[in-house]
Amino acid sequence: MQSPYKIAICGAGPTAQALTLFLLKKGLPKSSLIIIDAKTKQQATSDKRTLALSYGTHQLLQSIHAAPIKTTEILQIHVSRAGHFGRTLIDCKQQQVPALGYVARYADIISPLTDAIEQHGPDLTFLRPAKVVNITQCDTHAQIELDNQRTIQAQLVIQAEGGLFNDQTPQARHHDYQQSAIVASVKTSKPIAARAYERFTDQGPLALLPQEDGYALVWCVPPKSADQIVKMDDATFLTALQQAFGDRLGKFTTTGPRAVFALGLNAQNGEQSGRIVCIGNAAQTLHPVAGQGLNLGVRDAFQLAQALGKTVSPAALHEFVAQRSADRERTIHLTDRLAQLFIRSDAGGGAQQSILGVGLGLLDIFPPARHWLAGQMMFGKR
Repeated sequence: MQSPYKIAICGAGPTAQALTLFLLKKGLPKSSLIIIDAKTKQQATSDKRTLALSYGTHQLLQSIHAAPIKTTEILQIHVSRAGHFGRTLIDCKQQQVPALGYVARYADIISPLTDAIEQHGPDLTFLRPAKVVNITQCDTHAQIELDNQRTIQAQLVIQAEGGLFNDQTPQARHHDYQQSAIVASVKTSKPIAARAYERFTDQGPLALLPQEDGYALVWCVPPKSADQIVKMDDATFLTALQQAFGDRLGKFTTTGPRAVFALGLNAQNGEQSGRIVCIGNAAQTLHPVAGQGLNLGVRDAFQLAQALGKTVSPAALHEFVAQRSADRERTIHLTDRLAQLFIRSDAGGGAQQSILGVGLGLLDIFPPARHWLAGQMMFGKR
């Protein structure tokens, strides 16, 4: 039986849509692709979450004419440990790049991707809203059952619908960090343009990403603390945030609405299942400590398109998994170690805290180590 579609992409987030554009750039016919998404276009383009794109990810999106227009540059990243000595500053000039990364709202990332896909015309099938309820593999194709009773057949299925950690089916590597991320937009009295902060506190990492005239906050704390913090009135919340971060940016003056997300590692071992392969958050959901989730997903999409541009077959999926192994493993390991090391730093007492401080200090005075870390965050393992 001849399948009507060569490739079915399940999900339509940034990773899935980037993959679509990479495939079209490699010359795959529009009629051979189908994108299936559980969300409506309006739901996707109204999402106000904030994401960080590395310089390398921004370059990849530029190559398919889909880089976000509304962004705030990250020119410096200041890393420190609250209450202890040791810090490091990573600067784009030292790395010889125009920016270390960019901060953008989800809607401003997804919109140019969607616009670029729609410019390819009606021959590209985009099903939404439609939820995948089952996938069955056959000898020559995979059969996808949707919640609207429709069935789709494709030679290969790319699963790119990741979702949130606490909604996912546990994978081979599953670890609940017993932390929640509080996210909000905040403003300070003395902002420093284009500088991001990664502050390791007693309860977990606290990140401030420059965004417009303020900052996007990602504050990681134990779930019980998160429940208490999110219920605070604005003044009490700003006081608590001030105590956790310090006064490097003056006083915290305003905050927007707050939301909470559970944090954990949920990753496959890099396996391929016949005609199905996972990319992005569907393959690996990470702690946000280094902001690498989206960046790793876009690199997945780029490499998968290179493999499928040669041949649309299970063999191409096998090649992709092998090629992505090193970058994927290093990024997962780095993120997991950072998360667990700093989350549990108090359990190690003064000796471990001193080691952490020395480590940050060495990064600051030893350029090769700082350059390696910056390169990994911007480009992954190359």
